[in-house]
Amino acid sequence: MDASQWLLFILFVQLVHFAGTWKLYQKAGRKAWEAAIPVYNAIVLMKIIRRPSWWVILLFIPIINLLMFPVIWVETIRSFGKNSLLDTWLVILTLGFYIYYVNYALDVQYIEDRSLHPKSGSGEWVSSIVFAIVAATLVHTYFMQPYVIPTGSLEKTLLVGDFLFVSKFHYGARAPMTTVAAPMVHDTLPVLGVRSYLNKPQLPYFRLPGFQQIKRNEIVVFSWPADTVRIFFKKEEGVKKPIDKKSNYVKRCVGLPGDSLSVVDGYVYINGQRTSLPGRAKPQYTFAVYSDKGVSSRLLLDNGITEFNRKYLTAPLTQAQLVSLREYLLGANPNTAGEIELYTNYRGIPPKVVRQAGLSLREVTDRERYVTMTDQEAEALSQNTAIDSVVKQLQPKGQQGGNIFPQDSSYPWNNDHFGPIYIPEAGKTVALNLGVLPLYKKIIRDYEGNTISVSGNQISINGQVTDSYTFKQDYYWMMGDNRHRSEDSRTWGYVPENHIVGKPVFIWMSIEGINDGISNWKPRWDRFFTTVHGDGKPHSYFRYFLLLLAGWFVFDYFRKRRRKLKK
Repeated sequence: MDASQWLLFILFVQLVHFAGTWKLYQKAGRKAWEAAIPVYNAIVLMKIIRRPSWWVILLFIPIINLLMFPVIWVETIRSFGKNSLLDTWLVILTLGFYIYYVNYALDVQYIEDRSLHPKSGSGEWVSSIVFAIVAATLVHTYFMQPYVIPTGSLEKTLLVGDFLFVSKFHYGARAPMTTVAAPMVHDTLPVLGVRSYLNKPQLPYFRLPGFQQIKRNEIVVFSWPADTVRIFFKKEEGVKKPIDKKSNYVKRCVGLPGDSLSVVDGYVYINGQRTSLPGRAKPQYTFAVYSDKGVSSRLLLDNGITEFNRKYLTAPLTQAQLVSLREYLLGANPNTAGEIELYTNYRGIPPKVVRQAGLSLREVTDRERYVTMTDQEAEALSQNTAIDSVVKQLQPKGQQGGNIFPQDSSYPWNNDHFGPIYIPEAGKTVALNLGVLPLYKKIIRDYEGNTISVSGNQISINGQVTDSYTFKQDYYWMMGDNRHRSEDSRTWGYVPENHIVGKPVFIWMSIEGINDGISNWKPRWDRFFTTVHGDGKPHSYFRYFLLLLAGWFVFDYFRKRRRKLKK
């Protein structure tokens, strides 16, 4: 739905409102024409139902208005004496059209001095819950959204299990485009597992003014452009999602609109210069670690390295033993010697679990192991006398990588040698030919809504032959710090400006083992209440929060006590 279609829809809603309420306006002592003037009619209605005028603002905020409409319907009929539970359900279940029946078929009287206080304790609770949901949805949609890091693509900068607050107002909050959706959830209803929204109608893209632009190498949350996944990790036919209902990703914005970007030997270059990352950024790569005596897991852990797998050998397992180990295993398979090979992450299998299962395990420390770590960790490890060599694993230049943008054989790029590639800027024009078309085809067709066709050497956009294209919006290049274990722009390309969600600003909680079951959760206390951006080691403000919270409870206690004494 474009802007003109949306305007027509709003006018249609105004006509529906006028047709269903004009007689009620008259019975409340107003003029019939006052029910027909957009915005003004809402202000008058607030006076009729004796509610504050600022409620009108809530009626024009997408998503918030969906919560407010039923409240207004109920308040309207109650202003004319229809207070029964049956009346309430009828107006809600008919999507407000019960008001037509009240308007035309019933001889109702306006109750000018009706009480606005709920007549029962349950009514008080319902009112409180409704407005708590409205307030929370307003904050969640336009100001600050909670987010949890599910994968290790930014490890060790942001960790799996970090709980973030993502600011919507730094870059300007993106107004919801999906108009009919359940509040406080994203694309799926909890428990039910079904879609939480309707695809239509859709609002045009609109972003409120922000107070800063995205800076190079900032961490950004955005809607995943390539998302057609209904449920992650479940193989099924893809679905087409509205932009604001696509899955949220968090990556580092390494390229801005107008930049020329390339990756050389795994390092990012912007306009020919190697980019300088912030002090807290910890890019990681895969290294082959070799020791003739075997690479010890304990040695890796003692050096602060946790991105590696462990391998154990055991005699054949009973079903009960396998069940007891299941939550720790990445995989298991028999070998030719009749033993079972067990694979885990760096944590291994707890000795207590091994004893309880009655197992005899032997860890295999191969002479060569593949480990993910930073350059600094690799340098420190190479100095250890127990290690013979540490070699970064880079794909050679010119070797086509698997599933690498733009998925075209004429661009033999990979994760370690990529580009150069131009990052489009709004209003800028590029020459268009068959050679560069793979780079911009998705932008032209999917992100900017054009039709595109090729006949011989000619390219046509919207039926017109052309040799250039002018971009309608800005684009960004997002990459994970875990450079060899991150699916990012090197896989699915540019991130459009209208897919930007916000800026992560605060880690309010961090749980190690968040994906390993609640029994394995371990709070990372040093990461509680730390900032995401900035230089130097993150500093926890958790103790200050606890002091502030304690101060509030003390203040609230004495405030309530003073009130009781006055009574």
